[in-house]
Amino acid sequence: MAYAIPQPAQAVVPVAGSDALFPVRRIYCVGRNYAAHAREMGSDPSREPPFFFCKPADALVPVAAGQTVALPYALATANLHHEIELVVAIGQGGVNIPVDEAAAHVWGYGAGLDMTRRDLQFALRDKGRPWELGKAFDSSAPIAPLVPAAEAGPVEQAPIWLKVNGQLRQSARVADMSWSVAEIIANLSTYFRLEPGDLIFTGTPEGVGPVVAGDVIEAGVDGLGSLSLRIV
Repeated sequence: MAYAIPQPAQAVVPVAGSDALFPVRRIYCVGRNYAAHAREMGSDPSREPPFFFCKPADALVPVAAGQTVALPYALATANLHHEIELVVAIGQGGVNIPVDEAAAHVWGYGAGLDMTRRDLQFALRDKGRPWELGKAFDSSAPIAPLVPAAEAGPVEQAPIWLKVNGQLRQSARVADMSWSVAEIIANLSTYFRLEPGDLIFTGTPEGVGPVVAGDVIEAGVDGLGSLSLRIV
């Protein structure tokens, strides 16, 4: 008997201002890349080189401009946190990429959220176990449309922010990152061969905190758009 093999759907992110879609291969995330956030998580930012974890591509929740998307409260947690991040989309692959060549590998940028089951993350961290249950769950990566690099402007100085129910919770500049986009790409490419379609969530500023059902999250990176979510 012949059996049909299910074909997984390709994860894609809309491109701002067009009908184009950016096909996603992998999602890499940078941990504690803003000094103030590292401190609020109980770490010493002066001693920690960049480190990485991953989310599955199907954790993405594309949010079109001007829409508010219903985001389910995550399973198995009582402490779901928001984390706004600059997202870098890779357009040219490579390995051991020099810092001064990293910009040529960037296709574009966007704003995304690294939603986190904080209670599970801390429990795993305290036992020295991987973070997947705290980070790599369904719908844990909402993302705004991507902006091509040529249209993005000076991303390094862009304000990055997040509001819950209209109240500002996270506010910084991309320049406050401990490791720049170029440094992140160079470092990450020593561990993985980066390929077109990879997304890098570059870390979050201080001010992370919990959300509950009914809360409305508005977040973005100036010049790259924003996204709006209602927790349900």
